[in-house]
Amino acid sequence: MVFLRAFLHSIRLPKKKAIFQLNRIGMDITIFYMLLLLFIVSLPGFIDYLLSSSKLANELNIFFNIIYFFIFNYLPLSIIVFMLISLIAAVGTGLAKLMQRKLKYSILWKMTAYTTTIPFLVYTIAALFLPIGNTYLLMFCIYSLLFIVLIISVYPKRRKK
Repeated sequence: MVFLRAFLHSIRLPKKKAIFQLNRIGMDITIFYMLLLLFIVSLPGFIDYLLSSSKLANELNIFFNIIYFFIFNYLPLSIIVFMLISLIAAVGTGLAKLMQRKLKYSILWKMTAYTTTIPFLVYTIAALFLPIGNTYLLMFCIYSLLFIVLIISVYPKRRKK
């Protein structure tokens, strides 16, 4: 139920109510949500891997195919995406300081993770029908950065002492 609420609120970003609802969700749920989302994103690649006529896929039984795909596709994808989210959140922290907002890195990391929902779902649907290149990754980063700026602008400015 928490994942469904997180999904519905992440689709409504950058609305103020959705931002504050997502902010209340714990970091453990956010990380598990991201891993689940990355699993969904990697499904078109897994289907393509199984249906390809590669000798390796044909010689291994299904259990080893799953293990192989997990180690060489899902795991590196997860590491790269988590690193990109961390980088975008770090840039967002700098932007928050420039915009004089009271935001911490952990909040921006969580919000950045939730901004990836729509690009990842679009990628998954498109990858089922079309081959998609690496330029989509650049568009994903620009989309997330734009949304982080919009999310930062929702939070109040720091009080002057």
